Amino acid sequence: MRIARTGTALIEAVADARRAHGGVALVPTMGALHAGHLALLEVARSAAPCVAVSIFVNPAQFGPNEDFARYPREEEADLEKLRRAGCNLVWLPSVAEMYPPGDATLIDMAGPALGWEGALRPGHFRGVATVVAKLFGQVRPDAAVFGEKDWQQLQVISRLVRDLHLSVRVVGAAIVREPDGLAMSSRNRFLTQSERADASSLYAALLGVRNAIAAGTSPHNALLAGRARLAELAFALDYLALVDGETLIETDLASTGARLIAAGRLGSVRLLDNIAVQF
Repeated sequence: MRIARTGTALIEAVADARRAHGGVALVPTMGALHAGHLALLEVARSAAPCVAVSIFVNPAQFGPNEDFARYPREEEADLEKLRRAGCNLVWLPSVAEMYPPGDATLIDMAGPALGWEGALRPGHFRGVATVVAKLFGQVRPDAAVFGEKDWQQLQVISRLVRDLHLSVRVVGAAIVREPDGLAMSSRNRFLTQSERADASSLYAALLGVRNAIAAGTSPHNALLAGRARLAELAFALDYLALVDGETLIETDLASTGARLIAAGRLGSVRLLDNIAVQF
């Protein structure tokens, strides 16, 4: 496994990887890797023979009152996991490498970046779109794999690639869950024991809404019931909504391609989840 920490080293490593393997699939991460991340590597392996992983905690996507400072950083443990998983190349840039002095370009997006996380976290998707565009420009991957847990982010990146005519194929990977249904996340470690016991209720609420709609309950009433269940568990719910899966526009039609999305806070931890609605 090759590790690059500078742009010059990355250019050489990618060139060598292409000569040895052919195509490259990139898995962008912020580190603190868990089984969900490692599952992305398996998807990447099916997309291209060489798997590259970037680890960069991107300050541009964190708001002033968010958890940038405490976001877990576990470089040595992450590298060992990647070695065992058969990763070919790791890109470990510094903040100065990604945002050098005089850096003056940001990517502002509308479309799927509006609403939900975009409304609650001003500037978040500007930071995401900018750093992903930088990563694509640095690694020049043939494919890039993103987890479906951050569903809105996946649609934002897909829109970015289409609008800027970037020659990279965006691949979504299914959510990896704990046995009780909780979507895996690097932030789950910050849940207290009692909060962890309640955390799986977010997924249960999504399933409950979907099942109610399938049984004939209107989406409006099913969502009201789901929100009420979560309120009983002291979830500080930001949203539980039915949206078009590509545009993220709210809908009251449970049609093919619709998505139930949810986000809320338990204690100090913010949880996101989503499921498809297909009937």
